[in-house]
Amino acid sequence: MAPGASKLRAEVGLGALPRRALAQYLRLLQFYPVLTKAASSGILSALGNFLAQMIEKKRKKENCFQKLDVSEPLRYAIYGFFFTGPLSHFFYLFMEHWIPSEVPWAGVKRLLLDRLVFAPAFLLLFFTVMNFLEGRDAAAFAAGVRRRFWPALRTNWQVWTPVQFVNVNYVPLQFRVLFANVVALFWYAYLASLDSSMSLWIRLFSFKKSFY
Repeated sequence: MAPGASKLRAEVGLGALPRRALAQYLRLLQFYPVLTKAASSGILSALGNFLAQMIEKKRKKENCFQKLDVSEPLRYAIYGFFFTGPLSHFFYLFMEHWIPSEVPWAGVKRLLLDRLVFAPAFLLLFFTVMNFLEGRDAAAFAAGVRRRFWPALRTNWQVWTPVQFVNVNYVPLQFRVLFANVVALFWYAYLASLDSSMSLWIRLFSFKKSFY
């Protein structure tokens, strides 16, 4: 085979990979929507934590791949798989049926439901599950929530309000969990930095303040 033809075929094959991956993802969404969203949430949540650790090590001028804490990404993967993916899936379905797009002010109503109801409840669930996975007692949990909940919720409103307005009104229903998970790569990094046991997050938030 001529070198030019071989190179062209390789380029065509390489370009087809994303299309095949997307087609497979769409098939999985169709037949296993909850499981697919749970898996993608778990993977992206863990990846976000790994990313945060690497950014922190780079800031300290350390080797990015040495002494990475694998327990944190594992906790985030568990939370993403069992909570973020399934709960977000059913929440978006509920929102779509309860506030259809033809309802007057549907976009604003969806946003208010997400920001004032779902966001605080989901954030509290995050702290509860992480406290359990870290093996902390109830007293430590209560003290941590008093110290961290309001700053985290306030930042959630600042960061996620425009994101969620776009998500709940313009992103197709089947892709809303994935869209939120991609943004959450950075958001979970902030959450995990809220104290030393979740490592990295306050310092990362300060480092990325201009991004927020």
